[in-house]
Amino acid sequence: MTELCRRHGISRECGYKWWRRFKSGGWPQLRNRASQPGLAEKLRQRWWPRLQAARRQEEDFGPKKLRWLLRQGHPRERPPVARTLARWLVRAGLVRRCKRRARPGPAVKLAGRLVGRCVNDVWTIDLKGSFCTADGRRINPLTVRDLASRYVLCVQHVGSGGEAQIGPVLLALFRRYGLPRVLRMDNGSPFGTFGPRGWSRLSASWVKLGIRVEYGRPRCPQDNAEHEQMHRVLKRLTTRPASLHAQAQQRRFARWRQWYNHDRPHESLGMHVPASRYRRSPRRLTKRAPRWRYPALWTRLYPDAKGRWAWRKRERQIGRAFIHEELGGKNLSAEVLAVYFGPHLLGTLHAKDQAGLRPVQWRQNAVTGGAAPLPTPPQSK
Repeated sequence: MTELCRRHGISRECGYKWWRRFKSGGWPQLRNRASQPGLAEKLRQRWWPRLQAARRQEEDFGPKKLRWLLRQGHPRERPPVARTLARWLVRAGLVRRCKRRARPGPAVKLAGRLVGRCVNDVWTIDLKGSFCTADGRRINPLTVRDLASRYVLCVQHVGSGGEAQIGPVLLALFRRYGLPRVLRMDNGSPFGTFGPRGWSRLSASWVKLGIRVEYGRPRCPQDNAEHEQMHRVLKRLTTRPASLHAQAQQRRFARWRQWYNHDRPHESLGMHVPASRYRRSPRRLTKRAPRWRYPALWTRLYPDAKGRWAWRKRERQIGRAFIHEELGGKNLSAEVLAVYFGPHLLGTLHAKDQAGLRPVQWRQNAVTGGAAPLPTPPQSK
């Protein structure tokens, strides 16, 4: 046997294996056999047609979500692992291998931001970006999502995207789902301005309801990365191509929102759908608008239609975000008046400074919705 194996260039283990096969069944046993075990081939024959059907049903799903879909359709069986499904899809040319990307740098932690581990702790809000339908009309969708449960609360076309269009949409959401603790957004219009604390009239109305407003850094969409990732899925599935007209596009948004909340699992939720985790907020919107109460010795400020208020016989600019709002003024000295919006310090007025309100200074990487301590904090009624 040693001489024969040396003559044919094979090992003695291989020679003895062939000899055992020949003795057990003759020449037919010496035919070439598949290198993979028979169990793997049977597994592929059973699950490959099912995987193809699941892929046709949800073309946007990857291997992990396809495995979840197979488990939903065949609860009494155990499908192959996601890595095996990915290898089958790549071999069939149904997916392409992703290029390796550079690892991101260390994440910048913004001081004072709420993590949002519980439902309705943080709602993220943003305008997706306008696009045109087939009839040439420009669509500007507003999106609102709960951070903890990934539940999309709203995908609504809001016209030009101004305060008059966005305000009623958010009030309707507050009536339906309750009030969140924090609203997180970028600092662009109509959510933020260059006035005190960066608040606009819209965000100041939310602060008045007891909601904390958090802004990201300028030109840093990664500060609201979860919401931007949701926008990527929304854009790919609803705007390429766009619908014929605005009504059809809004119906398409509604169908996508139903699918995203009830049919699409999330790895961060343990492969559960957002609808299984979301619950309405116990903080309800009151029928009467809240009103701040200030100490009796404080001065009352009522900015006019241009956000100005007369003090020391001069018009002082307070901010357009507080038009027709009731502000409180606390005398720090004979020449300085501190201006408050409820428990929030907006800035100070100085007798020798004719420009107007000097806003409070906060760190560049901090949120701008925190409350300043007061000796006697005003309360809302």
